[in-house]
Amino acid sequence: MRVAPLGMRRETNLRVCRLLETALADESSPDGPSREPIASRSERLPPGQVLTAKWPVLTYGEIPRIEKRDWRFRLSGLLSQERELTWEEFMALPKVERVTDIHCVTRWSRFDNRWEGVAASEIVRLANPSPAARFVMVHGYGGYTTNLPLTALLQDDVLFAFAHDGAPLQPEHGGPLRLVVPSLYFWKSAKWAHGLEFMERDRAGLWERNGYHMHGDPWRQERHSGW
Repeated sequence: MRVAPLGMRRETNLRVCRLLETALADESSPDGPSREPIASRSERLPPGQVLTAKWPVLTYGEIPRIEKRDWRFRLSGLLSQERELTWEEFMALPKVERVTDIHCVTRWSRFDNRWEGVAASEIVRLANPSPAARFVMVHGYGGYTTNLPLTALLQDDVLFAFAHDGAPLQPEHGGPLRLVVPSLYFWKSAKWAHGLEFMERDRAGLWERNGYHMHGDPWRQERHSGW
């Protein structure tokens, strides 16, 4: 499903958000009974979420198709020196594997996703930001952005992933590289990631400018600002 939030009025954006929640909650209904024990499932499933084995696709425009020879990852903002990494340089960094749950703001959750990538903390270490940097803007191809506290990026389970469940991450799911922030709603796990901008003050990203919450904690149901 594709939507185009840019340039909409705030009231229209919020109506669109509600329609998307309804549509994708229907689309992502589980394929039969879950094998997850009920007690365990209830402990892992935030309020208002539906468990599914599917992985619905949601983007606001055309899916970017990036050749790896042209791909760059830019570190900018409050740094002593800005820099860019090629795909080969990025892939030379230490690798990690993480198994995490996905909780989408459109009310579906998917358990036990296996990711391979580079720890976000490793990228922060490489950037060596100023002590004044407290927030980051994640930049993605196609004009996608999302904001995060720097502390969220430094959590041990946060990574920039290039593989999911043993296969290269496909473009419709954010490949060749996407951020994964398991503690927040999945829109904060920016698709098609190609840079971090380190900031002193928080600033709204794409979906945040169009009605989504500035933080996005699924356990607090921080879905949309003003709701």
